[in-house]
Amino acid sequence: MAASSRVQVLRLYRALLRESQRFGSYNYRTYAIRRIRDAFRENKNIKDSEKIEELVNKAKANLEVIHRQV
Repeated sequence: MAASSRVQVLRLYRALLRESQRFGSYNYRTYAIRRIRDAFRENKNIKDSEKIEELVNKAKANLEVIHRQV
């Protein structure tokens, strides 16, 4: 993975965690944080740049959903 995409992925990970902290309900908050961490851990060994780009776009869409819900 290129250094710039690694930085982009880490920035996206932090943004997702930060936004999920804003959920009012404890259950929603912990569920979102657990799902984010699990998804990133599950996909941490992917080397294919197309697959990485697809997952980054999916995460960005999820960030927008979280942002609208809080």
